[in-house]
This record gives sequence, structure tokens and C-alpha cells, in this order.
Amino acid sequence: MSTHPDHPGDHSLARRLAASLLAAAITLSTAAASFAADTVVLRVGDQKGGNRSLLEISGYAKDLPYKIEWAEFPAAAPILEALNAGALDVGYTGDLSFLSVYAAGAPIKAIGGTKSDARTQAILVRQDSSIKSAADLKGKRIAGTRAGWGQFLIDATLEKAQINSADATFAPLGPVDAKVALVAGSIDAWAVWEPYVSFATLKDKARVIADGEGLTPTITFIVASDSAIATKRAAVQDLLQRLNKARLWSLDHLGEYARSTAELTKLPEDVLLSAYTAQRTSPIVIDENVVREVQEASDRSTRYGILPKKLDVNQAVDRSFTAAAAGSN
Repeated sequence: MSTHPDHPGDHSLARRLAASLLAAAITLSTAAASFAADTVVLRVGDQKGGNRSLLEISGYAKDLPYKIEWAEFPAAAPILEALNAGALDVGYTGDLSFLSVYAAGAPIKAIGGTKSDARTQAILVRQDSSIKSAADLKGKRIAGTRAGWGQFLIDATLEKAQINSADATFAPLGPVDAKVALVAGSIDAWAVWEPYVSFATLKDKARVIADGEGLTPTITFIVASDSAIATKRAAVQDLLQRLNKARLWSLDHLGEYARSTAELTKLPEDVLLSAYTAQRTSPIVIDENVVREVQEASDRSTRYGILPKKLDVNQAVDRSFTAAAAGSN
């Protein structure tokens, strides 16, 4: 038989071969699509030097049974906005910022988190300031984040010092702007957290005149969307366990962790080591004690006008994730 391509027998053979190849290709692509469909993708919000770098430096980013799509944000507020909008599955933020967004109806829950030493939230003044203690804050202009740790610490500190909040001026500023304002003298004091406290005291010679001990839970929540909890639970659970293990690793490797984060963020290594040493940030189990502590802060925040209404913190958290993690260790 001729093998010339115009031979009619070859057309038939070619068609059969093409058909079988096409069928095989369709089978393979269908299998690939099926496999891809089975691969869970977690969209995770992060900040520079945050959870992604912690997982990587600790070694817990290896051998993930799912894919993580990281999205980096400049602060916690836009992470919460993205979670609320359905653009993220998981993120993290301070306890009060989380409650503020939850109170507004965001479909999110706190599923885990970390706790730091409350003294690492502090009110700072310039080295040459006449302010010596919280009692001297009357009539002063104090900066802090609105609806977050800054505003809460200012109100709680004034209350403890028996100063009416109306007798001091609250300046709603984020950490970057507040740092500049303090150095320039356009504010008298600044309520902030680590590593800003260490940077201000070590590099700008600022002084701490009050801190959050006895006033604030100092909890950073891992937050997941209700949708991710319902549809990607196993992956979310695994990520939380890895973050908890990575956090425990960091406590035994503070120097290495500070050095790694310094390279990423360009913050001075000594500042980060000071911050990490002071914070002793540890993973939490969301249990009765945590819920009670956050409930007390939530009720205070409602009284201060930071939260628009009284919240039931039990409804804002999902305890099952950390209960499962605690049971598996």
C-alpha cells in the first residue's frame, strides 16, 4: 500500500489515529482538570515580615497538601476589608480591629491566634517631654489607631488615671504618620505596639509612660471567612496548626527570626529582637478564658464608643479549630 498522504486509505487511518489521540488528550485534560479541581487554594492575607515569612523560616511552609495564594497588605485593616469582601479566606488582625469589622456584619470568625505580653502596648512621649506619667496626659493630644489597640489603650489609660476622655484630644493616626508627628512635636503622646515601641525607644529615644498591663488582652486573631470555614475546613485547620508550630519555633529561635524578618522588612535587627523578646508571642487556644478576656475588652470598647454596640464574643469565634489543634498535639 502506498504511504502517500493523498491515498484514501491513509486518510481513514489518519482520521482514526487523530480521533484516538484527541480522545486520549481529552481524557488527560479532564483528569488534569479534575486533579486541579481537587487542589484546594487558600487565599491568605499577610503583611511584610508576617505569617508567610514565619512559616518559611521555620520550615513549616513545606509539603502543603493545598496551595496558598498569598496577598500582601500594608496593614491589618485592608486584610479585614478583603475578608469581608470575599477576596480572602484567611487573614490576621488585632482583637479589637477584628471585633469592629465583625460588629459591622462581616461574615468572618476568629479561629485561632496569638497572645503577647500586654506591656508591649504602650503610650510613648518624646525624650524631652514634660509628661512623666499617665496623670500628665490631661489636656494633651494623643495619637493612635481608630477602632483598634491605639484608641482603646488611650481610653483605658485615661480611665485608669481618672481623666475624662473629653479632657484629652484623640488624634486618629496610623503608626507611620503618628511616628512622624511625635518626632515633629505635633502630638504629645502616641499609643502603639511592637515593633514600633522598640523602634521609638531605641532609635528615637522616646519614653514609655504607660502600658497595657491589666488593660488589654493583646491578642492577634487568625480570622477566616465563614465561606472558607464551610468549604475549605481541612486546609484552614492545617494552616492554623502550622502557624501555631511555627510560632512555638520562633520562641526558641528569636535571634534567627529577628534576622530573617529584618532582611525582609528592612527594620533594624536589634529593634526586632527587642520586640520579639518583649512580646513572647505564643499561640492560644480559644477557650473560656480567652473569650472572657476579649469579652471584657469588647464591653469596655462599647462603653468607650469604639464599638457601636455590645457584642457576644462567643458568636464571633469558632472554638473548634484550636480545640482540634490542641487535641492533635
